[in-house]
Amino acid sequence: MSKTTRATQTLTKAGVAFTAVTYDYDPTADRIGLQAAEAIGAAPHLVLKTLMAEVDGKAVCVVVPSDREVSMKKLAAAFGGKSANMMKPADAERATGYHVGGISPFGQKKLVPTAIEAQSIDHDHVYINGGQRGLQVRLSPKDSLAVLKAIVAPLVAD
Repeated sequence: MSKTTRATQTLTKAGVAFTAVTYDYDPTADRIGLQAAEAIGAAPHLVLKTLMAEVDGKAVCVVVPSDREVSMKKLAAAFGGKSANMMKPADAERATGYHVGGISPFGQKKLVPTAIEAQSIDHDHVYINGGQRGLQVRLSPKDSLAVLKAIVAPLVAD
């Protein structure tokens, strides 16, 4: 497996310190983020999943802890919209240039507005998909915010 992806290249170009962590990706896992957390031995709230959604029909990227679900109402509110829905997997792959299970917020084909769950920002480090199945990058959540020009908002369901 290559540890060089568009995601890792984006982080390197931005001067962000990160560690690439590989693991055995299980395509049959019910919840990919939880499987990644278990495989790398990290707490599920530190492994953030990258989801593609639409708010009022416009693509957005959402980064939340792997053990939580996104509240569509909170997601729409975070971007000042009325409604939100998850993007279909094929549309997410087309929009990002990544395969489901390997979608990273870094280095997507087209820069889209990104939101990161507020609870995730205060940790020393988090893990975020590195741009391919079986690759996570360990980095400061504040660094990820800066690179993504993301907003911080409460996004998870209560």
